[in-house]
Amino acid sequence: MRDQIRRASVSVMSNIAEGFESKTQPQFIKYLGYAKASAGEVRSQLYVTRDLEYISENDFKKAFTLVERASGQIARFIAYLESHPKSRQVREGFDTYEV
Repeated sequence: MRDQIRRASVSVMSNIAEGFESKTQPQFIKYLGYAKASAGEVRSQLYVTRDLEYISENDFKKAFTLVERASGQIARFIAYLESHPKSRQVREGFDTYEV
Protein backbone atom coordinates (compact mmCIF):
# COMPACT_ATOMS: atom_id res chain seq x y z
CA MET A 1 0.00 0.00 0.00
CA ARG A 2 2.82 2.37 0.91
CA ASP A 3 4.52 1.76 -2.42
CA GLN A 4 1.27 2.38 -4.31
CA ILE A 5 0.83 5.74 -2.57
CA ARG A 6 4.44 6.64 -3.31
CA ARG A 7 4.10 5.76 -6.98
CA ALA A 8 0.91 7.81 -7.34
CA SER A 9 2.52 10.74 -5.50
CA VAL A 10 5.55 10.66 -7.76
CA SER A 11 3.18 10.45 -10.73
CA VAL A 12 1.62 13.77 -9.67
CA MET A 13 4.99 15.51 -9.80
CA SER A 14 6.15 13.69 -12.91
CA ASN A 15 3.05 14.60 -14.90
CA ILE A 16 3.34 18.26 -13.94
CA ALA A 17 6.98 18.26 -15.01
CA GLU A 18 6.27 16.41 -18.26
CA GLY A 19 3.42 18.77 -19.10
CA PHE A 20 5.53 21.82 -18.30
CA GLU A 21 8.10 20.64 -20.83
CA SER A 22 5.47 19.94 -23.50
CA LYS A 23 5.28 22.09 -26.60
CA THR A 24 1.77 23.44 -26.28
CA GLN A 25 -0.51 24.77 -23.59
CA PRO A 26 -3.25 22.20 -24.39
CA GLN A 27 -0.70 19.42 -23.81
CA PHE A 28 0.30 21.01 -20.52
CA ILE A 29 -3.35 21.11 -19.46
CA LYS A 30 -3.73 17.45 -20.43
CA TYR A 31 -0.77 16.44 -18.25
CA LEU A 32 -2.07 18.57 -15.38
CA GLY A 33 -5.27 16.53 -15.67
CA TYR A 34 -3.23 13.35 -15.35
CA ALA A 35 -1.52 14.83 -12.28
CA LYS A 36 -4.90 15.65 -10.75
CA ALA A 37 -6.08 12.10 -11.43
CA SER A 38 -3.00 10.73 -9.67
CA ALA A 39 -3.78 12.96 -6.69
CA GLY A 40 -7.23 11.36 -6.66
CA GLU A 41 -5.58 7.96 -6.61
CA VAL A 42 -3.51 9.00 -3.59
CA ARG A 43 -6.67 10.15 -1.79
CA SER A 44 -8.36 6.84 -2.58
CA GLN A 45 -5.40 4.84 -1.30
CA LEU A 46 -5.35 6.92 1.87
CA TYR A 47 -8.97 5.98 2.52
CA VAL A 48 -8.06 2.31 2.12
CA THR A 49 -5.12 2.59 4.52
CA ARG A 50 -7.31 4.33 7.09
CA ASP A 51 -10.15 1.82 6.71
CA LEU A 52 -7.70 -1.05 7.18
CA GLU A 53 -6.24 0.79 10.18
CA TYR A 54 -2.74 0.89 8.69
CA ILE A 55 -2.48 4.58 9.65
CA SER A 56 -3.94 6.64 12.45
CA GLU A 57 -6.82 9.04 11.91
CA ASN A 58 -4.45 11.93 12.62
CA ASP A 59 -1.92 10.78 9.99
CA PHE A 60 -4.75 10.23 7.53
CA LYS A 61 -6.04 13.76 8.06
CA LYS A 62 -2.59 15.31 7.62
CA ALA A 63 -1.82 13.40 4.43
CA PHE A 64 -5.32 13.83 3.03
CA THR A 65 -5.22 17.60 3.64
CA LEU A 66 -1.92 17.88 1.76
CA VAL A 67 -3.09 15.91 -1.26
CA GLU A 68 -6.43 17.70 -1.30
CA ARG A 69 -4.61 21.04 -1.31
CA ALA A 70 -2.34 19.94 -4.15
CA SER A 71 -5.32 18.71 -6.16
CA GLY A 72 -7.10 22.02 -5.66
CA GLN A 73 -4.04 23.96 -6.78
CA ILE A 74 -3.80 21.83 -9.91
CA ALA A 75 -7.51 22.37 -10.62
CA ARG A 76 -7.16 26.14 -10.23
CA PHE A 77 -4.09 26.13 -12.47
CA ILE A 78 -5.98 24.21 -15.15
CA ALA A 79 -8.88 26.66 -14.89
CA TYR A 80 -6.50 29.59 -15.18
CA LEU A 81 -4.77 28.17 -18.25
CA GLU A 82 -8.09 27.36 -19.90
CA SER A 83 -9.36 30.89 -19.29
CA HIS A 84 -6.10 32.47 -20.53
CA PRO A 85 -5.17 30.41 -23.60
CA LYS A 86 -2.44 32.82 -24.73
CA SER A 87 -0.88 33.25 -21.29
CA ARG A 88 2.75 32.28 -21.01
CA GLN A 89 3.42 33.47 -17.45
CA VAL A 90 1.80 32.55 -14.15
CA ARG A 91 2.33 34.18 -10.74
CA GLU A 92 1.74 32.69 -7.33
CA GLY A 93 2.77 34.90 -4.44
CA PHE A 94 6.26 36.09 -5.20
CA ASP A 95 7.11 33.28 -7.60
CA THR A 96 6.70 33.68 -11.37
CA TYR A 97 6.56 30.68 -13.69
CA GLU A 98 6.96 30.70 -17.47
CA VAL A 99 4.39 28.49 -19.20
